[in-house]
Amino acid sequence: MTATPTPDLQPSSPAKVLTLAELLSRLEEPRARGERVAFTNGAFDLLHVGHVRSLQRARALADGLVVGLNSDASVRAYKSPEGPLLGQAERAELLAALACVDYVVIFDEPTAETLVTAIRPEVYVKGADYATVPLPEGRIVRDYGGRVELIPLEAGRSTSGLIREIVERFGRQ
Repeated sequence: MTATPTPDLQPSSPAKVLTLAELLSRLEEPRARGERVAFTNGAFDLLHVGHVRSLQRARALADGLVVGLNSDASVRAYKSPEGPLLGQAERAELLAALACVDYVVIFDEPTAETLVTAIRPEVYVKGADYATVPLPEGRIVRDYGGRVELIPLEAGRSTSGLIREIVERFGRQ
């Protein structure tokens, strides 16, 4: 039996991780056909089933889904000086590997206001945990006639919950 060589592993979908300029160019043709864009954003650190299900729900609201990914510097600025656990390149690659995600764009700001202003998604999607939190992006979307959708969260599924469970199970070794 002869072993077949394993191809060098490459990022799963580098063509899906774009700069803002590349993204805007890629969206021109689908929009000219009347297709609608959904947009969501976040850190997506330690991607889990709650993230995947939320992204699938977001994708179901439009013809395509763009995910704005907080850069490492952005996560450190708005969440934790120690974070993120996974670097932005790995987090972008994981998101890009999902069938429900059409494009990923990394941003450095603490909010996605600049991206939303540039992309002008027809639907801006966040989790229901933002029902009581003012979304500056939501105001922008409503101002140009877009729609804001808050989608249900998966109970018991969160990155902070996963971290707690890991520490409880394995932290005393």
